[in-house]
Amino acid sequence: MSMKPADRLKITRQHMPEQGAGDRSRNFKEVNLGLAAEVARIEADRCLRCREAKCIGGCPVGVDIPHFIEALAEGDLNKAAEILYRENVLPAITGRVCPQETQCEAVCVRSKKGDSVAVGYLERFVADWARENRKEVIEPPPPSGRRVAIVGAGPAGLTCAGQLARQGHAVTVFEALHRPGGVLVYGIPEFRLPKRIVDLEVDKLRALGVEVVCNVVIGQTYTIKELLKEEGFDAVFIANGAGLPVFQGIPGENLKGVYSANEYLTRVNLMGAFRSDSETPVMRSRRVVVVGGGNTAMDAVRTARRMGADPATLVYRRSRAEMPARAEEVKHAEQEGVTFELLVNPVEVLGTSDGWVRAVKCVRMELGEPDASGRRRPVEIEGSEFEIPCEVFIEAIGTRSNPLLTQTTPELKTNKWGYIEIDERGMTSVPGVFAGGDIVRGAATVILAMGDGKRAAASIHDYLTNHKV
Repeated sequence: MSMKPADRLKITRQHMPEQGAGDRSRNFKEVNLGLAAEVARIEADRCLRCREAKCIGGCPVGVDIPHFIEALAEGDLNKAAEILYRENVLPAITGRVCPQETQCEAVCVRSKKGDSVAVGYLERFVADWARENRKEVIEPPPPSGRRVAIVGAGPAGLTCAGQLARQGHAVTVFEALHRPGGVLVYGIPEFRLPKRIVDLEVDKLRALGVEVVCNVVIGQTYTIKELLKEEGFDAVFIANGAGLPVFQGIPGENLKGVYSANEYLTRVNLMGAFRSDSETPVMRSRRVVVVGGGNTAMDAVRTARRMGADPATLVYRRSRAEMPARAEEVKHAEQEGVTFELLVNPVEVLGTSDGWVRAVKCVRMELGEPDASGRRRPVEIEGSEFEIPCEVFIEAIGTRSNPLLTQTTPELKTNKWGYIEIDERGMTSVPGVFAGGDIVRGAATVILAMGDGKRAAASIHDYLTNHKV
């Protein structure tokens, strides 16, 4: 018997169980524990089954959200997984790290007068169920005879690879690091995204016939021209991200104990620096300061807390209302004992006589008129200088494009910031070479990179099948 909309509206949003804050602030186990089956069914019953489902348009990869939720509510988890995987090759990942609250859930009809349907929680539930219970027999499609090289095994590259493999194209993904996953393995901590989940999703792509080759730096090991000419690929998709860290340019950044968030998180997440026997350790300090207000800053300060920092302090030059990090990540950081210094900006890193960090000099800020981003511009308060003692200072204020690839391919047109320019098809200035993700749009979210990869795959398929190659 179908439930009436009025009855659905009476159901409150279900809570995601979590590790206790005291315990999780001392370990790297996943914070969110996942919904129980009966709780997921209750949450699925909150969906109003809208005729014009705006949530689909709010999803960068176009998942048929109402129908996968409906199948879940009816207890047909196999069907729910089939619908979910049809448009999203990495749902167990996006169910954990995608900012649904600003995308599909933001346009949910229920959000107008209360809490939206917890699409992310349900996506994670179905994907996790499918991983443990669904025995999918993958039959690779007939080979097209075309070969595609993908540069970068991050979310954009992996998504593009999966879509093209389903079309019968032979796909090889070249990854510069020793493990595929890109930002999913080096940037996002284990407590938000277990690396086992990433590995299993990559294994599914391998089962489709995707070849993943690590320790290959395109721009050094091979150039783009060599991939097309000497290696015999018919098309290339560049998705090498934007991983070059940005620093503030303040005095003292050359002191020992200063890290970019990229280096700090890569060492911990990818290279196991949290282990006592790590060959590439990071400093374990009692006092750590992180500057920034995005998800990377949250990841860095929460990681420092787990590495023993007390206090682990986050410094941000605007107020909490302007903070771009996910609300859930900010809440979790607060619960875990992170100290927030808002409307504060570092102006100098102070050192000891032997070159180690001893403190960060900061100034207090106030918010003025909105700037180009639409957020109120922070203005320094004269005479407000103060120091925050610390031994480690981590800068998490953004990244930019790494010129390693583009400088070896001068025919690739880039903009003034070094990002690759593409046309409406996703093709670069070099015929047969496409690009997407952060190397095109700048640092953004995992799901936006996946959307770029999906669109690029459609364009590459059209290029390979309908044009003379």
